[in-house]
Amino acid sequence: MFATSSLTGSKPEQYAQLLDQARGLVHGESDRIANAANLSALIYHAVPHLNWAGFYLFDGTELVVGPFQGLPACVRIPLHKGVCGAAATERVTQRIDDVDAFPGHIACDSASRSELVVPLVKDGALIGVLDLDSPLLARFDADDQAGLEAIAAVFVDALR
Repeated sequence: MFATSSLTGSKPEQYAQLLDQARGLVHGESDRIANAANLSALIYHAVPHLNWAGFYLFDGTELVVGPFQGLPACVRIPLHKGVCGAAATERVTQRIDDVDAFPGHIACDSASRSELVVPLVKDGALIGVLDLDSPLLARFDADDQAGLEAIAAVFVDALR
């Protein structure tokens, strides 16, 4: 399940505990860079089998890499490209079991095999995306999606 030994129980219970930790990290802080940095580290070190966890922030034109954990990443992603672009454009979480089967996938890290991207939207405006990559095929399931969507909501709710 999770790499952090303090998390116990079923996968949904562990995500609930991780969500509590995420709330604690952003409590009283509205800076998106600070919160994205802390949440990236929290997710990367708690959720197993990730090779990248981080944020792409929307600059009004395209997605620009923000705080993350993992190898260096693509700096800019057009909204019409890749899994991140699809999540941002459609404003729907993208859970991709095999990135090689996704039309237009952008291979920032050739080791990535599956991906989960959650759009970040506040008051109808696109803020960016939360992006997680794994070297395992079909790494992410419905529990991962629900848990990470909840953490993404904590990030969005902290913005002013």
